[in-house]
Amino acid sequence: MSSVKVYYTSVSGSREVKQRQEEVIKILDSYKIKYELIDISVSLKVLQEMRMKVSTPKALPPQIFNGQEYCGDFEMFHKAKGNKEILKFLKME
Repeated sequence: MSSVKVYYTSVSGSREVKQRQEEVIKILDSYKIKYELIDISVSLKVLQEMRMKVSTPKALPPQIFNGQEYCGDFEMFHKAKGNKEILKFLKME
């Protein structure tokens, strides 16, 4: 059983971040993949947790995990989409 988690922000002044988040969610929904959204804007602790997990001090959402295993960021997700490898990217196959 997979437990896909997407770190995102419900508060962003960046149109690019919003569009990227929306695209990830739209694609996960189209694949009927269950996922949990983790909002980094609720606490600095959650933002720091996301950045620690991806080992990048300035990482921006969306960041995607399967359980505790890091899958990648939007760029990696977008590349997997283009290669029709979403399930592989999500470590579900």
